[in-house]
Amino acid sequence: MTTTTGSKYEGTIDYSDAKFNGAELSADWIRDLESSDSRIHKERVIEKALMAAKLGSSSAQAFLFNCYQAYNPFYVFGVRQVPETTALVDRANPWPKFWALLESLRTRSVTGGRAREAIESLSQEFDSDNWNRVCARVIRKDLRCGISEKTINKVVGRTDWAIPVFSCQLAQDSGGNPNKMTGAKRLEVKLDGVRVLAVCYATSRTVNLFSRNGKAFENFLHIERQLQPHIRRMSQLMFGNDHTDFVLDGEVTGQSFQQLMRQAQRKKDADASDSQYFVFDVMPREDFYRGFWNAQQHKRIAKLEKIRTLLKDQTPAVHVMPGIDVDLDTAQGQSQLQEFAQAAVRQGYEGIMIKEPGAPYECKRSSFWLKWKPTITVDLEIVGFEQGTGRNANRLGAIVCEGEDDGRRITVNVGSGFSDSDRDQYWSHRDRLLGSVVEVQADAVTQNQDGSYSLRFPRFLRFRGFESGEKL
Repeated sequence: MTTTTGSKYEGTIDYSDAKFNGAELSADWIRDLESSDSRIHKERVIEKALMAAKLGSSSAQAFLFNCYQAYNPFYVFGVRQVPETTALVDRANPWPKFWALLESLRTRSVTGGRAREAIESLSQEFDSDNWNRVCARVIRKDLRCGISEKTINKVVGRTDWAIPVFSCQLAQDSGGNPNKMTGAKRLEVKLDGVRVLAVCYATSRTVNLFSRNGKAFENFLHIERQLQPHIRRMSQLMFGNDHTDFVLDGEVTGQSFQQLMRQAQRKKDADASDSQYFVFDVMPREDFYRGFWNAQQHKRIAKLEKIRTLLKDQTPAVHVMPGIDVDLDTAQGQSQLQEFAQAAVRQGYEGIMIKEPGAPYECKRSSFWLKWKPTITVDLEIVGFEQGTGRNANRLGAIVCEGEDDGRRITVNVGSGFSDSDRDQYWSHRDRLLGSVVEVQADAVTQNQDGSYSLRFPRFLRFRGFESGEKL
């Protein structure tokens, strides 16, 4: 598929061809999809379009290419407010011109007021039905006809119209992989933040930020702006040329995880300007699209080291993640692992990451990356009880606990770790249990915005002062 829009696919269709001017039936495909909520019906509509496209129908080809534009997670147009038109008919419907506009929006060669003017002007060249039902929805990245990229790929998955699937490398739990805790490893702290993939385009010097599931982030603009001027220099340093598109993989952190998540998920008026981006991996954009890059972990880290000084000097909100190399087959390496992990916990991190230096990057959950989270236990006093709701109505929902730990006053509601019989029994005897000491397991001690302390993911373990099996 030969296109004017930078698609990763190559084939025989030239979407700048004048034959696509006046392809008036694009909206009919959307209308057909809207006519039924049946999944089977929608798949059959796409099958019909695919067959027509293979037979040379410009209308069907335009429809499938518009689906590709709308649902390709790597294409971000950055426009939410798209004007609709009324009663326009017999217009030119210049689809190649529309796709060229999408490319200028995607690469951000046209932004702000110029983008709004270009969209407004082009809207007058399309029939209102095509513009409102297709063009405006493509720009908004949602055709609003009850389909998703999975629906499309189920039919066109082996063709040039297949929608790329956004994914990234994920870690497995080290507890389930004891046989992997040997040999050379790279250790990094595990940050308590939001996973962010920065897709960097060298030619246009543009940056798009995505969640690990392909959701575009709009509230970390300061990170995008700091990276943009340096993309070509970063490409030169890491890949030996100034024109390689690449993806940075990392974590954005803020003052607190809860506050950061609220800002990251807001559509507008969010203040995430204090957030910091810690980059721990990199790969060429095309290999990320493909879902695999064979370059070994230590070689990818070496590429990031080449831009560490540049980022330190030029991008105050973007940093290369530090780490250390250890050999877990030696006593020294085992000691370094324990010291590193303990230090991470003391400094308030979630835990540590343990990475295989000789492994490739693969966009799936993999034992090449292991996560190790600490658990702590604290003894706290029960100062109250909360009645449950739903299936726990009329029995214990949570115990309210307070106590001192390492000079910190902890207050926390503990609602997990109880069996159904525990909830019945403890609720019935709550008067007797008030003031009892319990052992609570948690991932870590956390500090609230008001300066008080709580626990991350608290779980009830046992009572202190009761014998095992003692009747209450």
